[in-house]
Amino acid sequence: MRVLLIEDDTILGAAVRDHIVGDNHSVDWVGRLDRAAEHLDSAAYDLVLLDLMLPDGRGIAFLRDLRRKGCVTPVIILTALDQISDRIEGLNAGADDYMTKPFDLAELSARLNAVARRYSGNPNPLVEIGCLQIDLAARTVMKDGRLIDLTAREWALFEAFVQRPGQVMSKAQLEDRLYAFGAEVESNTIEVHVSRLRKKLGPDVVHTVRGIGYRLGSAR
Repeated sequence: MRVLLIEDDTILGAAVRDHIVGDNHSVDWVGRLDRAAEHLDSAAYDLVLLDLMLPDGRGIAFLRDLRRKGCVTPVIILTALDQISDRIEGLNAGADDYMTKPFDLAELSARLNAVARRYSGNPNPLVEIGCLQIDLAARTVMKDGRLIDLTAREWALFEAFVQRPGQVMSKAQLEDRLYAFGAEVESNTIEVHVSRLRKKLGPDVVHTVRGIGYRLGSAR
């Protein structure tokens, strides 16, 4: 999953970023709303983590503007504003969840994944594809009852397919799931990881759509 973190507190921002990266997600971190707008115009994000009090404005106004423009990217608000009226305002502005500071990083991970599953159309973290049993919350894959060891990038790629069954994803879209801005992207990275997924999970688990990209197949 590719996440945009909008947080001006450098200590908290670093902690959240490192925790999410540790969960095998890609994170771009900015401390201003103008920089956040530039990132959203430049890349496709799976989720936004939004502070409400930024140096150049209020996150609520930024969120309302996103929704007015038709942006449907899920947003979780992270803020010190803990009044019921603040929560109501945030949710009514279009937030999908609202967490008050200080918060537990493990709970943030759980909420982040729950929101992502809802947007993928299946809130159930347990998915079966052929002989594969997938737990999106635990980030595990079983094949015929045997745990399959996937690297962080293999899991990130596989998760992208599982969350979009039947949808063809381009190489560029898949690269966005693996890399944050500034990271080096090797030309054959996606091909290498797709090949490894096929070896570990089955030759038909990822189908190549010639000239377009890849989509989730079946496993046997």
